[in-house]
Amino acid sequence: MAFEQLSDRLQMALRRIKGKVRLTEKDIDEMMREIRLSLLEADVNFKVVKSFTKDIREKATGEKILKGLNPAQQVVKVVHEALTDLLGGETASFELSKNQQSTIMLVGLQGSGKTTTAGKLAKFLQKNDAQKPLLVALDVYRPAAVDQLVTIGKQLDIDVYEKGIDEKPKHIAQEALQYGIQNGHDLLIFDTAGRLHIDETMMGELKQIKATINPDEILLVLDAMTGQDAVSVADHFHGSLDITGSIITKLDGDTRGGAALSLRKVTDVPIKFMGLGEKLDALEVFHPERMASRILGMGDVLTLIDKVEENVDEDDMMNMMEKMMSGKFNFNDYLKQLKMIKRMGSLGGLMKMIPGVNKMMKNTDIDEKQLVYIETLIGSMTKQERKQPRLLKQNASRRRRIAHGSGRSVAEVNRLLQTLDQQQQAVKKMGSMDPKSINPNDPLKNMQMPSNKKAKKGKGKGKGGFRF
Repeated sequence: MAFEQLSDRLQMALRRIKGKVRLTEKDIDEMMREIRLSLLEADVNFKVVKSFTKDIREKATGEKILKGLNPAQQVVKVVHEALTDLLGGETASFELSKNQQSTIMLVGLQGSGKTTTAGKLAKFLQKNDAQKPLLVALDVYRPAAVDQLVTIGKQLDIDVYEKGIDEKPKHIAQEALQYGIQNGHDLLIFDTAGRLHIDETMMGELKQIKATINPDEILLVLDAMTGQDAVSVADHFHGSLDITGSIITKLDGDTRGGAALSLRKVTDVPIKFMGLGEKLDALEVFHPERMASRILGMGDVLTLIDKVEENVDEDDMMNMMEKMMSGKFNFNDYLKQLKMIKRMGSLGGLMKMIPGVNKMMKNTDIDEKQLVYIETLIGSMTKQERKQPRLLKQNASRRRRIAHGSGRSVAEVNRLLQTLDQQQQAVKKMGSMDPKSINPNDPLKNMQMPSNKKAKKGKGKGKGGFRF
């Protein structure tokens, strides 16, 4: 995951001051050195690092913090605010026409993921803004680019306008506008051609397309793996086209993330979306404050809530909670719960959004296949067994039959029964907790993970064992 190395280093720097009743300038110096090195290693622009660390130092060495109560927490707050500001401050707005056809132009270098991003964006806006999108294929140079967009359109059940590779992009764009009006498309997304490097021919063509479609948004698609070069690329595109924002792709990869941290400060181009995977629903709005929280190991509860609201029916969730509280939760409900979780994305990604869990899971394997194994086990049960889990607890031969039918072990069947019981007990315990004992506004506390010796013990990959 992008920012993982940066996140570890920054959290290490902040742990240096954790628990100290009073801070000295030497403490701040040591912390700032770690922060500076961590940013440079993440491939953040040198000028940005210099400005960022200077800002933190000035605020962290203020008399109010050095002599105040709980100075460590206040320093964490200062770093969080500075990181949020570096990433853009507030979430950038996305401009679409209210009562007429909206047009979005995607630009970028070849290989940045423009075509896939065009599909992701169309799906996202169709789902969240009730738009009727039309994808327009303007990349007539890259082999199979038009076919790729057509394939994506079929997967999403979204129309694609294409005229092959023989017509000029400007003419295709002009015809697409008319086609969109005639067929009731209120959103057109234009997938333009890229090059391996920026040249005058490409920029000239993009300027012609811009003049033809008069886009509401010109979004630069940037590969997170580009590093500091992304800033120079953004500068060139912005100078020629006045881009309105950017989409950072491949943020789920093992990248240093320096592009995202440098982009806004150097070019003043806001990041509006981020791509977090190959799937066509793996696109999220970029929230600077939430990303800063993720980097500092504070989780991202708001995005987790958004995902739950998008993918989980509230009535179903309340019904499940009531069943858990009353002890009537069964394997039919468990299966429904698994499907809800799968709709929200990868289990590992979801767990990392919970404050503190990212640190706890550092050396733990999240095997997504375990969800499939659980579905297989439940699928091998009879209707009566799914409704009444107690039948399995009372009868070993039933458990052996399920294990044999699913190709798994009896131990896994036993663990599944145990997991069902543990879920119900956890929900009952939560229901009896005093809300006043929970402090979600203590970011430093979120960074402190209790040691879990049992968890470390089970790191091996045996045949059984649900590692999630």
